[in-house]
Amino acid sequence: MKSFLELAQARQSDRAYEPGRVIEREVLERILEAGRLAPSACNGQPWHFTVITEPELLVAVGKATSSLGMNKFVKDASALVLVTLEPTNITSKLGSGIKDKDFPIMDLGIASSYITLAAEDEGIGSCILGWFDEKKIKELTGIPSKRRLMLIISLGYAAKPKRKKVRKEFGKVVSFEKY
Repeated sequence: MKSFLELAQARQSDRAYEPGRVIEREVLERILEAGRLAPSACNGQPWHFTVITEPELLVAVGKATSSLGMNKFVKDASALVLVTLEPTNITSKLGSGIKDKDFPIMDLGIASSYITLAAEDEGIGSCILGWFDEKKIKELTGIPSKRRLMLIISLGYAAKPKRKKVRKEFGKVVSFEKY
């Protein structure tokens, strides 16, 4: 079992998957359970995760993520997790307004991170996507028109080896006591 820091070090945005390789339902459920358990402001849990695994629908949704040369790799994903923004509780709404911070959007990012780290723990590659045709995907998947599809997480068995992780030096992004 990897430690959390080992998972954080290993997790990357995988943009090449082994086509046709299925992720077992039990594995997908464990990955999604991590997202369900993610923390959220005032326990608002403003998310719904729609999992796409049916091959024809994967292709159709994959096409709706690919334009202007973006996201061509999605066609080979084993599963897609559509992350929809759902209504939150009144406390989270009030806090967002008072503090001028969009807590539900932050919460979706946290839940998505949990999902991708859980995928890494299961040996599954992932990539969080923000570039897609929201209207088309909502039509294909029955997401209500009043809901916002904010992110898509592609999942699959990585077809390429891990890359060297390049990040800014610790001292350039972390300070203690004062900025």
